[in-house]
Amino acid sequence: MLRYLNKLNERLQLIFIAVVVGIFAAMASVALNRGLVMVFEWLSHFRSHWYAFVFPALGAALSSIFLHYVAKDYGGHGVPEVIYSISRRGGLLRLRSSYSRLVACLLTIASGGSAGPEAPVVISGASIGSNIGTFFRLKDRQRIVTVGCGAAAAIAAIFNAPVTGIVFTLEAIVGEWSPTHLIPVSIASVVATEVSRIMQGNQIPFESRLFHISYWDLAACIGLAVLAALVSIILMRLLRHLSGSFKHLPGLPWMRAAVGGIIVGLMGLILPQVLGEGYEVIRTIIEEEFSSGILLAGVILAAKMAATAFTIGSGGSGGLFAPCLVVGSLTGLFFHQILATALPAVNWAGQSYFGLLGMAGVISGVLQAPMTGVFLVVEITGSYQVLLSVVLVAVISVTVSQFFEPSSVYHQELIARGELVKPRTDRHILSNLNMVEILETDCHVVRPAMRLKQLVDIVQRSHRNYFPVEDPDSGDFLGMVYLDDIRSYLFDPYLQDTVLVEQVMERNIESVSLDEDLERVFEIFDRTGAWSLPVVQDGKFLGLISKATILDHYRKELLVNEDT
Repeated sequence: MLRYLNKLNERLQLIFIAVVVGIFAAMASVALNRGLVMVFEWLSHFRSHWYAFVFPALGAALSSIFLHYVAKDYGGHGVPEVIYSISRRGGLLRLRSSYSRLVACLLTIASGGSAGPEAPVVISGASIGSNIGTFFRLKDRQRIVTVGCGAAAAIAAIFNAPVTGIVFTLEAIVGEWSPTHLIPVSIASVVATEVSRIMQGNQIPFESRLFHISYWDLAACIGLAVLAALVSIILMRLLRHLSGSFKHLPGLPWMRAAVGGIIVGLMGLILPQVLGEGYEVIRTIIEEEFSSGILLAGVILAAKMAATAFTIGSGGSGGLFAPCLVVGSLTGLFFHQILATALPAVNWAGQSYFGLLGMAGVISGVLQAPMTGVFLVVEITGSYQVLLSVVLVAVISVTVSQFFEPSSVYHQELIARGELVKPRTDRHILSNLNMVEILETDCHVVRPAMRLKQLVDIVQRSHRNYFPVEDPDSGDFLGMVYLDDIRSYLFDPYLQDTVLVEQVMERNIESVSLDEDLERVFEIFDRTGAWSLPVVQDGKFLGLISKATILDHYRKELLVNEDT
């Protein structure tokens, strides 16, 4: 198969692989979806008992134990890891990530944890795409495309929403809309949707109704957008604060996850709406069956945000898509009830209309991906009638959100670690360069006890102006001899016989390691004015890295990026 595939041009290769990735990612999504339904229904028989509040704690603890000790993977919502693999690791992802997050997510959500299955299934699909790309021996930039195919296919299959899968991947994960990415990602998304429909039926998650939208409703969209942005900001900051707080708590990871689960379970005793994905809350609002007042709507909204932050912040495995949709629908409901109370004479479009808009506003504000919010809401409800209103709310919400939180919830984690690299930037191009491939190893090593005369013989055979000095016994790097510094000594016969290398070498040399970021290497070049730097690992000299070589490889990488 590999032989026949290699005969195809690059675009046809990626299209063929996109189909394969779409099929496998869809099967992973369907497996998780059915697993959640089955386990949740089985546990529903026990939820009426007094001990039901411990279920989220047990699920979160088992999820953490499985990830850390069985699969040896990490928790959290996982999407930052996909973004990092694309920007810094050529799309490489561990094979175990294709199943580990699905199992951990199943344990967390089915037991009552407030999280969504979408992000774990994204990293599962991305891992499938990465490993299929590796199997077909793709280059890094081609494997990045297959990772995007897996992520898009997973989202498309879990929501039965192909356009959302495409938009989310290009907008939030890959970060660019080049034809090289768009065509394979679109094919994978469509294939995954069809596979999901064959296995689960062609249904949309939520059925909407016809609306009578007036100018009053459109004007109210502005207020709802601002409220959705405010809710998005609070949710992001709450999640960030609790994540940091739980990391500093004593104890093993599974203990911290259990503490968060206990808190969520206790909240669920009073407000069962906060448990699990929460899609039933959305369905109640869209079908306009939520009959409680403003106060209860506000309390459920705040509780759902807290439950989500405790579930994910404490180490539970799950994503933010479903919680954002639930929080958004509650935000729209809360806003509608305020309007209905303040202006009862106006014939408002209804809680279903404002619930849909709230969903788009919150998910756009948290992910800072307005097109994802727009197409997700439209596709999962079939409500193309509200497209204008949804666009208005999503754009205003993300604009306000970005003013107070410049980065999305996915990017914040990478920014905190200094690992966010945006596409089509100098840093991204430099990150694609491998330190090993630009390492210059044709250097003549000298010893500190050598006389200048011996160094002259080496200079005559070398084309370099830099000579590393090593300890003859330990092999440790001691310093450098710069030809320009000793040029006046070289042709003095008296000095050739009396001066030693250790007397003319530079000892306080700035060096770099193989793990060094090339962006920092350039900072050292600028600060020191040097054109070459020694590469030293564990005290041993490995070679030189020169500014000219980096710039040459940068130019070649830039040409490759322009062609994609």
